[in-house]
Amino acid sequence: MTPTITAFERSPDRGQGLARDMRVRWALEEVGQPYDVRLVSFGEMKEAAHRKLHPFAQIPTYEAGDLALFESGAIVFHIAERHAGLLPEDPNARARAIAWMFAALNTVEPPIVERSMAMILERDKPWFEERQAMLDNRVQVRLGELSRHLGDADWLDGAFSAADLLMVTVLRRFSRAGDIGKYPNLAAYIARGEARPAYQRAFADQLAVFTAHSPNGRSASVAGSIRSAFYLLARRWCTRMMDA
Repeated sequence: MTPTITAFERSPDRGQGLARDMRVRWALEEVGQPYDVRLVSFGEMKEAAHRKLHPFAQIPTYEAGDLALFESGAIVFHIAERHAGLLPEDPNARARAIAWMFAALNTVEPPIVERSMAMILERDKPWFEERQAMLDNRVQVRLGELSRHLGDADWLDGAFSAADLLMVTVLRRFSRAGDIGKYPNLAAYIARGEARPAYQRAFADQLAVFTAHSPNGRSASVAGSIRSAFYLLARRWCTRMMDA
């Protein structure tokens, strides 16, 4: 059975692979599972039909037969459990990989997302600089801890797993808006993830959606250079999500 996932019709990240359907696409590509994509607009995300799939009116969702899932981490976990290749067979190694999946989404991602949202929504506030310094410190603490754990290893715990897939997507969000270069091993870690053929196929498919809806078909590298436009789109997206 071919699963169907949902993705932004017009992604606010302008084709940079930061929208969370990227995680699901990547996981499906890693395990060789074909899938369909249903694109949804911001308006459609608020409608009852989509809310039945995702109570919080966001993407991605996952449908296969009578199963419907939301939350990218839960979807990736489901894929990893049903297919070989994303979780170790050894019970202890599997448990550790699952723990790192939780760490990526619950420990590392929240301060990164909070920092990026503050940069988009709070730049004009009188307390922005003071708050930004606090948020920067929170991110640096987490990155420092992660960097020390990773050391000179290729992946978080032995072979590549769903934990690395999630962690790389989390770190990419910071690497596009922060200075990941302070942690050369984390920069190399991201690059290893991006070099995987499954990642590249998923990124190309997601980018194709943006390119198809871009008025002039610009590539992500060109479009991404227009930072002010990105912030404007992201701000509108955040506002719409809060109104959802």
